[in-house]
Amino acid sequence: MYAAIRQAKAKAGMAEELARRIKEGAIPIISDVPGFKAYYVVYAPDDTVTAISIFNDYAGAEESNRRALAWIEQNLSPLLTGPAVAVAGPVVVHTLA
Repeated sequence: MYAAIRQAKAKAGMAEELARRIKEGAIPIISDVPGFKAYYVVYAPDDTVTAISIFNDYAGAEESNRRALAWIEQNLSPLLTGPAVAVAGPVVVHTLA
């Protein structure tokens, strides 16, 4: 299992608009990557937005970051205080309820 993580700082008060845009635009792009398993977005109280995607392999995680960063730049830049950053790698610890 591999994770792709993207993170950016949003402008204050943008949570609802970010969520709407992500649901309509990013989810279809990310879920279409081969090996896709799950997608989560966390919006922290300090306006940090973190997207976590889970894939079967590293290639899928890397491809999702490539697609997502391009999409973020085109569609979310006006709502963010700066560029998004991304990392990908193997999940070394996990558990489920």
